[in-house]
Amino acid sequence: MERGLVVAVDLQDPRMPLEPQLEEFMALARAAGADIAGSVVQRRARIDPATLVGSGKAGEIAQQAQALGADTLFVFNDLKPRQRINLERLVPLRIIDRTMLILDVFAQHARSREGKLQVELAQLRYRQANLIGVGTALSRLGGGIGTRGPGETKLETDRRQIGRRIAALRQALEGVRRQRANRRASPKGQPLVALVGYTNAGKSSLLNRLAGARDAYVADQPFATLDPLVRRVWVADGKSVRLADTVGFITELPEELLSAFRATLEELEGASLLVHVIDASNPDWARQKKSVEATLHELALDEKPALEVFNKADRAVRSVPRGALRTSALRGSGIAELRGAIAKRTAALR
Repeated sequence: MERGLVVAVDLQDPRMPLEPQLEEFMALARAAGADIAGSVVQRRARIDPATLVGSGKAGEIAQQAQALGADTLFVFNDLKPRQRINLERLVPLRIIDRTMLILDVFAQHARSREGKLQVELAQLRYRQANLIGVGTALSRLGGGIGTRGPGETKLETDRRQIGRRIAALRQALEGVRRQRANRRASPKGQPLVALVGYTNAGKSSLLNRLAGARDAYVADQPFATLDPLVRRVWVADGKSVRLADTVGFITELPEELLSAFRATLEELEGASLLVHVIDASNPDWARQKKSVEATLHELALDEKPALEVFNKADRAVRSVPRGALRTSALRGSGIAELRGAIAKRTAALR
């Protein structure tokens, strides 16, 4: 287990308070297998363009990391290549920023060939864009958080070879995209309904409950689901739908992931209805809800018919809107009402 020190720059934006996002970031680090030894939050009016935190603060961070026995620096803010190089000179630790951390968690959870291809493509796109490994042999990236995934073990390559590998991955995923489009052809009378929502909102648990199955992988950690799973679900007398579980979203989901998971996210484009699953047990659900809506807008899906459902309502820690649909996939409450709502909305779309 890697011992990490978390560093964040707080720009004190009242619209995006740092604390809940920092807690989420540390949860990601733990999901990646890190032991968090401590955290440093610096409040600044703007990011330092050279080192992110400023050279003086970087020296303090290096001393604190040494005192805590940390071997990895987890940086909440995304780093530009210049900032990374300068920060590495001042803080002699492995540095993992937010995008690298998310990619690593994805790499751990990729199970299917498609999922592994998508994660490798995202990792290579990020390394190519940020020149990670320039000046050192990419084959010596080593192990640990930020280096996992199908493509990290034999990257004895330069940028041109990375480019060729990216082209090959895109071609392979294009084949996956065509296969998925063929499978997406809806049987008569069975519209496609897609579960969307913030990561760890309980989408897979809801799918299992609605389908009366247990084959959707469930874990209380971010991004447990990467591969879409479609199941036939009964919603009313003589009426069923195909219900798809999809990858969870997160605030400012890295562009590399959105691009790499294009084939998977096309399940959403073909859906007649989106069921937006909101984690009622999270006190920060309002921000998470807005983040999902922003991602759907980025994917040009915000005009698609949607149904909101507040899951984990048995553990709600913040009031939800009056009249909102509430469920508990764990206890089974509200499931009948959700079936009815899906049946009503899909019937109205015909």
